Amino acid sequence: MSAFALAKLPERALASAVVSIRLTAMPMRYSPAPGVVVEAIGYNGSIPGPVLRVAHGQRVAVEYVNQSSIQTGVHWHGMVLPNAMDGAVGVTQAPVSQGGRFIYAFAPDPPGTRWYHDHAGDLGVLRGLFGMFVVEDLRDEPADVECAVIFHDVPDFASVHAAMMGDSRAPMIDPMGSPEMRAMKPSDKMGDEVRYLAHCINGATYPKTKSLQVKVGDRVRLRILNASATQTRYVRLAGHRLRVTHADGNPVPSPMEFDALRIGVAERYDAWFEVRKPGAWLLQGLSSDPLAFQQAMVVYTEGMERAAPLSSPQSLEGVDYLTYEKLGGGFGSAVDERGVTARANYTLGGGAWDSPRWTLNGATWPNTAKIHVRRGDRVRVHFKNTTDMDHPMHLHGHVIRVVEIDGKPLAHPLDKDTSLVRSNGGTLTWIFDADSPAGRWLLHCHNEIHMMDGMMTEVDYV
Repeated sequence: MSAFALAKLPERALASAVVSIRLTAMPMRYSPAPGVVVEAIGYNGSIPGPVLRVAHGQRVAVEYVNQSSIQTGVHWHGMVLPNAMDGAVGVTQAPVSQGGRFIYAFAPDPPGTRWYHDHAGDLGVLRGLFGMFVVEDLRDEPADVECAVIFHDVPDFASVHAAMMGDSRAPMIDPMGSPEMRAMKPSDKMGDEVRYLAHCINGATYPKTKSLQVKVGDRVRLRILNASATQTRYVRLAGHRLRVTHADGNPVPSPMEFDALRIGVAERYDAWFEVRKPGAWLLQGLSSDPLAFQQAMVVYTEGMERAAPLSSPQSLEGVDYLTYEKLGGGFGSAVDERGVTARANYTLGGGAWDSPRWTLNGATWPNTAKIHVRRGDRVRVHFKNTTDMDHPMHLHGHVIRVVEIDGKPLAHPLDKDTSLVRSNGGTLTWIFDADSPAGRWLLHCHNEIHMMDGMMTEVDYV
Protein backbone atom coordinates (compact mmCIF):
# COMPACT_ATOMS: atom_id res chain seq x y z
CA MET A 1 0.00 0.00 0.00
CA SER A 2 1.35 3.44 -0.93
CA ALA A 3 2.53 5.76 1.83
CA PHE A 4 0.20 8.30 0.24
CA ALA A 5 -2.85 6.08 0.66
CA LEU A 6 -5.14 7.79 3.16
CA ALA A 7 -6.76 5.83 5.95
CA LYS A 8 -9.87 7.08 7.70
CA LEU A 9 -9.06 9.57 10.44
CA PRO A 10 -9.21 7.76 13.81
CA GLU A 11 -11.92 8.78 16.27
CA ARG A 12 -9.34 9.97 18.80
CA ALA A 13 -8.00 12.42 16.20
CA LEU A 14 -11.48 13.79 15.54
CA ALA A 15 -11.90 14.45 19.25
CA SER A 16 -8.96 16.87 19.28
CA ALA A 17 -9.97 20.51 18.86
CA VAL A 18 -6.46 21.64 17.94
CA VAL A 19 -4.03 19.62 15.81
CA SER A 20 -0.35 20.39 16.44
CA ILE A 21 1.92 20.12 13.41
CA ARG A 22 5.65 20.73 13.04
CA LEU A 23 7.06 21.54 9.62
CA THR A 24 10.77 22.04 9.06
CA ALA A 25 12.30 23.22 5.79
CA MET A 26 15.66 21.48 5.50
CA PRO A 27 18.28 20.98 2.79
CA MET A 28 18.52 17.50 1.31
CA ARG A 29 20.13 15.60 -1.53
CA TYR A 30 17.29 14.31 -3.66
CA SER A 31 17.54 11.53 -6.24
CA PRO A 32 14.15 11.04 -7.93
CA ALA A 33 15.53 9.01 -10.85
CA PRO A 34 18.65 6.98 -11.66
CA GLY A 35 21.55 9.33 -12.37
CA VAL A 36 19.67 12.41 -11.18
CA VAL A 37 20.85 13.93 -7.91
CA VAL A 38 19.97 17.52 -6.97
CA GLU A 39 20.48 19.77 -3.97
CA ALA A 40 16.92 20.40 -2.83
CA ILE A 41 14.89 21.61 0.15
CA GLY A 42 12.08 19.53 1.60
CA TYR A 43 9.58 19.74 4.41
CA ASN A 44 10.53 17.30 7.18
CA GLY A 45 13.18 15.76 4.96
CA SER A 46 10.90 14.61 2.15
CA ILE A 47 9.64 15.73 -1.26
CA PRO A 48 6.72 16.20 -1.34
CA GLY A 49 6.24 17.18 2.30
CA PRO A 50 3.96 15.09 4.53
CA VAL A 51 0.27 14.87 3.68
CA LEU A 52 -1.43 16.97 6.36
CA ARG A 53 -4.95 15.92 7.34
CA VAL A 54 -7.54 17.34 9.69
CA ALA A 55 -11.29 17.17 9.98
CA HIS A 56 -13.19 20.28 8.96
CA GLY A 57 -13.89 22.25 12.12
CA GLN A 58 -10.60 21.43 13.79
CA ARG A 59 -7.92 24.07 14.25
CA VAL A 60 -4.22 23.70 13.53
CA ALA A 61 -1.15 25.12 15.22
CA VAL A 62 1.74 24.73 12.79
CA GLU A 63 5.21 25.38 14.15
CA TYR A 64 7.26 26.19 11.08
CA VAL A 65 11.06 26.07 11.33
CA ASN A 66 13.41 27.12 8.54
CA GLN A 67 16.70 25.23 8.54
CA SER A 68 17.44 26.07 4.90
CA SER A 69 19.69 28.84 3.61
CA ILE A 70 16.90 30.68 1.77
CA GLN A 71 14.14 32.88 3.14
CA THR A 72 10.83 31.06 3.24
CA GLY A 73 7.20 31.09 4.36
CA VAL A 74 4.26 28.69 4.02
CA HIS A 75 1.22 29.60 1.93
CA TRP A 76 -1.93 27.57 2.66
CA HIS A 77 -3.29 27.37 -0.87
CA GLY A 78 -7.06 27.34 -1.31
CA MET A 79 -7.87 28.22 2.28
CA VAL A 80 -9.89 31.11 3.68
CA LEU A 81 -8.03 32.13 6.82
CA PRO A 82 -6.79 35.22 8.71
CA ASN A 83 -4.73 37.37 6.36
CA ALA A 84 -1.69 37.28 8.66
CA MET A 85 -1.65 33.46 8.30
CA ASP A 86 -1.69 33.42 4.47
CA GLY A 87 2.09 33.00 4.20
CA ALA A 88 2.74 35.45 1.36
CA VAL A 89 6.18 36.69 2.31
CA GLY A 90 6.62 40.43 1.87
CA VAL A 91 2.86 40.96 1.79
CA THR A 92 1.27 39.30 4.83
CA GLN A 93 4.36 38.33 6.82
CA ALA A 94 8.09 38.87 7.11
CA PRO A 95 10.32 36.13 5.69
CA VAL A 96 11.41 33.30 7.95
CA SER A 97 15.21 33.35 7.70
CA GLN A 98 17.63 30.50 8.39
CA GLY A 99 17.17 29.33 11.97
CA GLY A 100 13.90 31.24 12.35
CA ARG A 101 10.43 30.00 13.13
CA PHE A 102 6.83 31.11 12.74
CA ILE A 103 3.56 29.82 14.22
CA TYR A 104 0.62 29.47 11.83
CA ALA A 105 -2.66 29.12 13.75
CA PHE A 106 -6.01 28.88 11.96
CA ALA A 107 -9.06 26.73 11.31
CA PRO A 108 -8.60 25.14 7.84
CA ASP A 109 -11.56 26.10 5.67
CA PRO A 110 -13.29 25.28 3.38
CA PRO A 111 -13.09 21.47 3.44
CA GLY A 112 -11.50 19.67 0.54
CA THR A 113 -8.20 18.92 -1.16
CA ARG A 114 -5.89 21.88 -0.44
CA TRP A 115 -2.12 22.19 -0.44
CA TYR A 116 0.73 24.14 1.10
CA HIS A 117 3.89 25.55 -0.43
CA ASP A 118 6.59 28.17 -0.11
CA HIS A 119 5.68 31.71 -1.19
CA ALA A 120 8.82 33.76 -0.56
CA GLY A 121 10.11 34.55 -4.04
CA ASP A 122 13.22 32.37 -3.86
CA LEU A 123 11.96 29.49 -6.03
CA GLY A 124 11.09 27.38 -2.99
CA VAL A 125 8.44 25.37 -4.86
CA LEU A 126 10.96 24.46 -7.56
CA ARG A 127 13.39 23.41 -4.80
CA GLY A 128 10.83 21.02 -3.25
CA LEU A 129 8.80 22.99 -0.69
CA PHE A 130 5.25 21.76 -1.27
CA GLY A 131 2.78 19.18 0.07
CA MET A 132 -0.91 18.27 0.16
CA PHE A 133 -3.32 19.35 2.91
CA VAL A 134 -6.58 17.40 3.15
CA VAL A 135 -9.41 19.01 5.12
CA GLU A 136 -11.83 16.13 5.58
CA ASP A 137 -15.48 16.85 4.86
CA LEU A 138 -17.35 14.38 7.06
CA ARG A 139 -20.37 14.74 4.75
CA ASP A 140 -18.50 13.27 1.75
CA GLU A 141 -19.51 9.95 0.27
CA PRO A 142 -17.26 7.19 1.64
CA ALA A 143 -14.49 5.63 -0.42
CA ASP A 144 -13.09 2.14 0.03
CA VAL A 145 -9.62 3.40 -0.89
CA GLU A 146 -8.34 6.96 -0.92
CA CYS A 147 -4.97 8.17 -2.17
CA ALA A 148 -3.09 11.47 -2.46
CA VAL A 149 -1.46 11.73 -5.89
CA ILE A 150 0.98 14.62 -6.34
CA PHE A 151 2.40 15.28 -9.81
CA HIS A 152 5.60 17.33 -9.78
CA ASP A 153 8.83 17.90 -11.69
CA VAL A 154 12.52 18.35 -10.91
CA PRO A 155 14.02 21.30 -12.81
CA ASP A 156 17.37 22.02 -14.35
CA PHE A 157 18.03 25.31 -12.55
CA ALA A 158 20.15 26.69 -15.39
CA SER A 159 17.03 26.53 -17.57
CA VAL A 160 14.94 28.10 -14.79
CA HIS A 161 17.15 31.18 -14.80
CA ALA A 162 17.13 31.27 -18.61
CA ALA A 163 13.32 31.03 -18.59
CA MET A 164 13.09 33.97 -16.18
CA MET A 165 15.15 36.00 -18.68
CA GLY A 166 12.94 34.86 -21.56
CA ASP A 167 15.67 33.12 -23.54
CA SER A 168 15.29 29.47 -22.55
CA ARG A 169 15.80 26.96 -25.35
CA ALA A 170 13.81 24.22 -23.59
CA PRO A 171 11.01 22.82 -25.78
CA MET A 172 7.32 22.49 -25.02
CA ILE A 173 6.51 19.01 -23.69
CA ASP A 174 2.68 19.00 -23.73
CA PRO A 175 1.14 15.88 -25.31
CA MET A 176 0.24 15.79 -28.98
CA GLY A 177 -3.39 16.76 -29.49
CA SER A 178 -3.38 19.10 -26.49
CA PRO A 179 -4.66 22.69 -26.71
CA GLU A 180 -1.12 23.89 -26.04
CA MET A 181 0.30 22.03 -29.05
CA ARG A 182 -2.65 22.95 -31.27
CA ALA A 183 -2.18 26.64 -30.43
CA MET A 184 1.54 26.66 -31.33
CA LYS A 185 2.54 28.66 -34.40
CA PRO A 186 5.65 27.83 -36.44
CA SER A 187 7.14 31.19 -35.46
CA ASP A 188 6.62 30.74 -31.71
CA LYS A 189 9.78 30.93 -29.58
CA MET A 190 8.87 29.60 -26.13
CA GLY A 191 11.56 31.35 -24.13
CA ASP A 192 9.93 30.71 -20.75
CA GLU A 193 9.95 26.90 -20.88
CA VAL A 194 11.86 25.01 -18.19
CA ARG A 195 13.88 21.88 -18.87
CA TYR A 196 13.04 19.18 -16.36
CA LEU A 197 15.40 16.43 -15.23
CA ALA A 198 12.64 14.16 -13.92
CA HIS A 199 8.85 13.93 -13.83
CA CYS A 200 7.56 12.46 -10.57
CA ILE A 201 4.53 11.19 -8.69
CA ASN A 202 4.74 11.42 -4.90
CA GLY A 203 8.49 11.94 -4.92
CA ALA A 204 9.65 9.20 -7.27
CA THR A 205 9.75 8.18 -10.93
CA TYR A 206 8.43 4.99 -12.52
CA PRO A 207 9.13 2.15 -11.88
CA LYS A 208 10.13 3.27 -8.35
CA THR A 209 6.85 5.07 -7.67
CA LYS A 210 4.75 3.60 -4.86
CA SER A 211 1.93 1.38 -6.14
CA LEU A 212 -1.67 1.40 -4.95
CA GLN A 213 -3.32 -1.93 -4.13
CA VAL A 214 -7.09 -2.20 -4.57
CA LYS A 215 -9.72 -4.95 -4.62
CA VAL A 216 -12.41 -5.80 -7.16
CA GLY A 217 -15.49 -3.83 -6.14
CA ASP A 218 -13.55 -1.01 -4.47
CA ARG A 219 -14.62 2.58 -5.03
CA VAL A 220 -11.37 4.54 -5.16
CA ARG A 221 -10.93 8.27 -4.58
CA LEU A 222 -7.82 9.93 -5.97
CA ARG A 223 -6.98 13.40 -4.64
CA ILE A 224 -4.82 14.70 -7.51
CA LEU A 225 -2.60 17.78 -7.25
CA ASN A 226 -0.51 19.33 -10.00
CA ALA A 227 2.43 20.77 -8.04
CA SER A 228 4.53 21.45 -11.13
CA ALA A 229 5.92 24.96 -11.21
CA THR A 230 5.13 25.52 -14.90
CA GLN A 231 3.49 22.53 -16.60
CA THR A 232 -0.19 21.79 -17.22
CA ARG A 233 -0.65 18.07 -16.64
CA TYR A 234 -2.87 15.58 -18.44
CA VAL A 235 -3.65 12.59 -16.23
CA ARG A 236 -5.11 9.27 -17.35
CA LEU A 237 -5.73 5.89 -15.70
CA ALA A 238 -5.49 3.13 -18.30
CA GLY A 239 -8.67 1.10 -18.73
CA HIS A 240 -10.83 3.46 -16.68
CA ARG A 241 -12.80 6.67 -16.87
CA LEU A 242 -12.43 9.03 -13.93
CA ARG A 243 -15.48 10.57 -12.24
CA VAL A 244 -14.70 14.10 -11.05
CA THR A 245 -16.55 15.27 -7.94
CA HIS A 246 -14.43 18.23 -6.74
CA ALA A 247 -12.43 20.97 -8.44
CA ASP A 248 -9.74 22.65 -6.31
CA GLY A 249 -11.36 20.92 -3.34
CA ASN A 250 -14.83 22.33 -4.00
CA PRO A 251 -17.84 20.21 -5.06
CA VAL A 252 -18.66 20.46 -8.77
CA PRO A 253 -22.24 21.18 -9.95
CA SER A 254 -22.65 17.62 -11.22
CA PRO A 255 -20.00 14.85 -11.14
CA MET A 256 -18.80 13.92 -14.62
CA GLU A 257 -16.64 11.18 -16.13
CA PHE A 258 -13.63 11.72 -18.39
CA ASP A 259 -10.93 9.63 -20.04
CA ALA A 260 -8.29 12.11 -18.85
CA LEU A 261 -7.99 15.19 -16.65
CA ARG A 262 -6.47 18.47 -17.76
CA ILE A 263 -4.91 19.95 -14.60
CA GLY A 264 -3.31 23.39 -14.63
CA VAL A 265 -0.47 24.38 -12.33
CA ALA A 266 -1.78 24.40 -8.70
CA GLU A 267 -5.16 22.88 -9.62
CA ARG A 268 -6.60 19.83 -7.85
CA TYR A 269 -9.28 17.36 -8.85
CA ASP A 270 -10.89 14.62 -6.80
CA ALA A 271 -11.41 11.72 -9.21
CA TRP A 272 -13.13 8.39 -8.54
CA PHE A 273 -13.17 5.03 -10.27
CA GLU A 274 -14.58 1.59 -9.52
CA VAL A 275 -12.46 -1.56 -9.74
CA ARG A 276 -14.56 -3.88 -11.87
CA LYS A 277 -12.07 -6.68 -12.60
CA PRO A 278 -8.61 -7.92 -11.59
CA GLY A 279 -5.70 -6.23 -13.25
CA ALA A 280 -2.85 -3.75 -13.16
CA TRP A 281 -3.07 -0.29 -14.70
CA LEU A 282 -0.85 2.77 -15.00
CA LEU A 283 -1.97 6.15 -13.71
CA GLN A 284 0.06 8.43 -15.95
CA GLY A 285 0.92 12.00 -16.77
CA LEU A 286 0.74 12.33 -20.57
CA SER A 287 3.52 14.28 -22.26
CA SER A 288 5.67 14.52 -25.38
CA ASP A 289 8.84 14.58 -23.27
CA PRO A 290 11.12 11.55 -23.83
CA LEU A 291 11.01 11.20 -20.03
CA ALA A 292 7.19 11.01 -19.98
CA PHE A 293 7.31 7.34 -18.97
CA GLN A 294 8.64 8.41 -15.55
CA GLN A 295 5.41 10.05 -14.43
CA ALA A 296 3.39 6.93 -13.74
CA MET A 297 2.31 4.72 -10.87
CA VAL A 298 0.74 1.27 -10.80
CA VAL A 299 -2.76 0.56 -9.50
CA TYR A 300 -3.26 -3.20 -9.09
CA THR A 301 -5.45 -5.85 -7.55
CA GLU A 302 -4.01 -8.51 -5.23
CA GLY A 303 -2.07 -11.13 -7.15
CA MET A 304 -1.42 -8.80 -10.09
CA GLU A 305 1.54 -6.93 -8.63
CA ARG A 306 3.95 -8.62 -11.06
CA ALA A 307 1.71 -8.30 -14.12
CA ALA A 308 2.68 -5.91 -16.90
CA PRO A 309 0.38 -2.91 -16.29
CA LEU A 310 -1.94 -1.64 -18.99
CA SER A 311 -0.83 1.80 -20.20
CA SER A 312 -2.21 4.68 -22.29
CA PRO A 313 -0.75 6.37 -25.40
CA GLN A 314 1.12 9.62 -24.75
CA SER A 315 -1.38 11.55 -26.85
CA LEU A 316 -4.75 13.26 -26.49
CA GLU A 317 -5.94 12.45 -30.00
CA GLY A 318 -9.48 11.10 -29.64
CA VAL A 319 -9.37 11.36 -25.82
CA ASP A 320 -12.31 12.82 -23.88
CA TYR A 321 -10.45 15.09 -21.46
CA LEU A 322 -11.74 17.46 -18.79
CA THR A 323 -12.47 21.07 -19.72
CA TYR A 324 -14.23 23.75 -17.69
CA GLU A 325 -16.96 23.84 -20.33
CA LYS A 326 -17.73 20.14 -19.93
CA LEU A 327 -17.49 20.23 -16.14
CA GLY A 328 -19.79 23.26 -16.05
CA GLY A 329 -22.49 21.50 -18.08
CA GLY A 330 -21.83 23.41 -21.29
CA PHE A 331 -22.75 27.00 -21.98
CA GLY A 332 -25.79 28.89 -20.73
CA SER A 333 -27.64 32.03 -21.73
CA ALA A 334 -26.15 34.75 -19.53
CA VAL A 335 -23.86 35.37 -16.56
CA ASP A 336 -25.73 36.09 -13.34
CA GLU A 337 -24.23 39.41 -12.26
CA ARG A 338 -26.83 40.27 -9.65
CA GLY A 339 -25.19 42.00 -6.71
CA VAL A 340 -21.93 42.82 -8.50
CA THR A 341 -20.58 46.02 -6.96
CA ALA A 342 -16.94 46.08 -8.15
CA ARG A 343 -15.28 45.24 -11.45
CA ALA A 344 -11.73 44.77 -12.68
CA ASN A 345 -10.35 43.97 -16.13
CA TYR A 346 -6.89 42.58 -16.77
CA THR A 347 -5.03 42.05 -20.01
CA LEU A 348 -2.39 39.35 -19.60
CA GLY A 349 0.67 40.31 -21.61
CA GLY A 350 4.43 40.13 -21.96
CA GLY A 351 6.46 37.01 -22.57
CA ALA A 352 8.39 38.35 -25.54
CA TRP A 353 11.56 36.50 -26.46
CA ASP A 354 14.57 37.69 -24.44
CA SER A 355 12.33 39.67 -22.06
CA PRO A 356 11.91 39.03 -18.30
CA ARG A 357 8.43 40.60 -18.21
CA TRP A 358 4.99 39.04 -17.81
CA THR A 359 2.42 41.78 -17.29
CA LEU A 360 -1.05 42.76 -16.12
CA ASN A 361 -2.37 45.72 -18.11
CA GLY A 362 1.17 46.40 -19.29
CA ALA A 363 2.69 46.64 -15.81
CA THR A 364 4.66 44.28 -13.58
CA TRP A 365 4.44 43.70 -9.83
CA PRO A 366 4.49 45.75 -7.62
CA ASN A 367 3.27 48.44 -10.04
CA THR A 368 0.18 46.55 -11.23
CA ALA A 369 -3.36 47.90 -10.81
CA LYS A 370 -4.84 46.56 -7.58
CA ILE A 371 -8.47 45.69 -6.84
CA HIS A 372 -9.81 47.69 -3.91
CA VAL A 373 -12.87 46.17 -2.24
CA ARG A 374 -15.07 46.72 0.76
CA ARG A 375 -16.23 43.79 2.80
CA GLY A 376 -19.52 42.59 1.32
CA ASP A 377 -18.69 43.55 -2.27
CA ARG A 378 -19.36 41.12 -5.05
CA VAL A 379 -16.48 41.41 -7.50
CA ARG A 380 -16.31 40.62 -11.22
CA VAL A 381 -12.80 40.04 -12.63
CA HIS A 382 -12.30 39.65 -16.38
CA PHE A 383 -9.06 38.37 -17.95
CA LYS A 384 -8.00 38.64 -21.59
CA ASN A 385 -4.87 36.70 -22.52
CA THR A 386 -2.85 38.23 -25.38
CA THR A 387 0.14 35.92 -24.87
CA ASP A 388 0.91 32.56 -26.47
CA MET A 389 0.81 30.75 -23.10
CA ASP A 390 -2.14 29.66 -20.93
CA HIS A 391 -2.04 31.31 -17.49
CA PRO A 392 -3.27 29.59 -14.28
CA MET A 393 -4.59 32.61 -12.38
CA HIS A 394 -4.92 32.19 -8.60
CA LEU A 395 -6.51 34.33 -5.89
CA HIS A 396 -5.40 33.87 -2.29
CA GLY A 397 -7.91 33.60 0.55
CA HIS A 398 -11.12 33.33 -1.50
CA VAL A 399 -13.23 30.87 -3.44
CA ILE A 400 -13.85 32.23 -6.93
CA ARG A 401 -16.58 31.22 -9.37
CA VAL A 402 -15.61 30.71 -13.00
CA VAL A 403 -18.66 32.08 -14.81
CA GLU A 404 -17.58 32.79 -18.39
CA ILE A 405 -15.07 31.42 -20.89
CA ASP A 406 -14.21 33.10 -24.19
CA GLY A 407 -17.28 35.27 -23.93
CA LYS A 408 -19.64 32.35 -23.31
CA PRO A 409 -21.34 31.92 -19.90
CA LEU A 410 -21.05 28.54 -18.21
CA ALA A 411 -24.37 26.84 -17.61
CA HIS A 412 -23.18 26.05 -14.08
CA PRO A 413 -20.32 28.15 -12.63
CA LEU A 414 -17.37 26.30 -11.11
CA ASP A 415 -16.10 27.07 -7.60
CA LYS A 416 -12.29 27.14 -7.72
CA ASP A 417 -9.24 29.06 -6.57
CA THR A 418 -7.10 28.67 -9.70
CA SER A 419 -8.18 28.66 -13.34
CA LEU A 420 -6.47 28.56 -16.72
CA VAL A 421 -6.96 31.48 -19.12
CA ARG A 422 -6.56 30.31 -22.73
CA SER A 423 -3.72 31.70 -24.84
CA ASN A 424 -3.93 33.82 -28.01
CA GLY A 425 -6.92 36.00 -27.14
CA GLY A 426 -8.75 33.72 -24.72
CA THR A 427 -10.89 35.28 -22.01
CA LEU A 428 -12.17 34.11 -18.64
CA THR A 429 -14.36 35.77 -16.01
CA TRP A 430 -14.58 35.27 -12.26
CA ILE A 431 -17.09 36.45 -9.71
CA PHE A 432 -16.17 36.30 -6.02
CA ASP A 433 -17.54 37.64 -2.77
CA ALA A 434 -15.31 39.89 -0.69
CA ASP A 435 -16.25 38.13 2.54
CA SER A 436 -12.78 36.98 3.64
CA PRO A 437 -10.85 38.53 6.53
CA ALA A 438 -9.60 42.03 5.73
CA GLY A 439 -6.09 42.46 4.40
CA ARG A 440 -3.98 42.17 1.26
CA TRP A 441 -4.64 39.07 -0.83
CA LEU A 442 -2.39 38.24 -3.77
CA LEU A 443 -3.79 37.53 -7.24
CA HIS A 444 -1.22 36.07 -9.63
CA CYS A 445 -0.31 33.59 -12.31
CA HIS A 446 0.73 30.35 -10.62
CA ASN A 447 3.32 29.58 -13.27
CA GLU A 448 6.38 30.36 -11.12
CA ILE A 449 8.27 31.97 -14.02
CA HIS A 450 5.37 34.27 -14.92
CA MET A 451 4.74 35.23 -11.28
CA MET A 452 8.40 35.97 -10.59
CA ASP A 453 8.55 38.03 -13.78
CA GLY A 454 5.70 40.27 -12.67
CA MET A 455 2.25 38.78 -13.41
CA MET A 456 0.85 39.52 -9.97
CA THR A 457 -1.39 42.02 -8.18
CA GLU A 458 -3.54 42.27 -5.04
CA VAL A 459 -7.11 42.37 -3.82
CA ASP A 460 -6.99 44.89 -0.97
CA TYR A 461 -9.77 45.46 1.56
CA VAL A 462 -10.33 49.14 2.34
